[in-house]
Amino acid sequence: MSYENANIETIARGVCIRDGYILLCQPAKGGRAYLPGGHIDFGETARTALVREIQEEMGQTATAGNFIAATENNFLQNGEPHCEINLLFALNIPNISPKAHPSAVESWISFKWVPLTKEALTETNLLPAHLIDDLTSRDLSIPFHCAPDGDLV
Repeated sequence: MSYENANIETIARGVCIRDGYILLCQPAKGGRAYLPGGHIDFGETARTALVREIQEEMGQTATAGNFIAATENNFLQNGEPHCEINLLFALNIPNISPKAHPSAVESWISFKWVPLTKEALTETNLLPAHLIDDLTSRDLSIPFHCAPDGDLV
């Protein structure tokens, strides 16, 4: 693949864990889930992007904490190959809890709390899938890098 045709997205994502549950985002129609967050705008820090995205998508004030990981992912979107680099941070959203369904401001997405287990994250179809083992078995206070096995494209 030539660089002219490459689409590499840089995304800030949050790991919000409470009482054994992790907050996930998904398209309103379901099918897959991912960590909350979004694209980093030019000139914006990753932490600032994460806080902005949570405000835009959930209407909530948040704090992006310690860096947790960098994870690489590749996928097809509308038949075109894409790569993304996700920068993961600890995420604190004070006004939400696993005891209540989190609401979304934007109609095309929804949020939900899922038990932080391999089984639940697999069943929810958390993407990138190679992140499931790391989220459920690592000490998240120690930064790490993860990528799918083999080449990204």
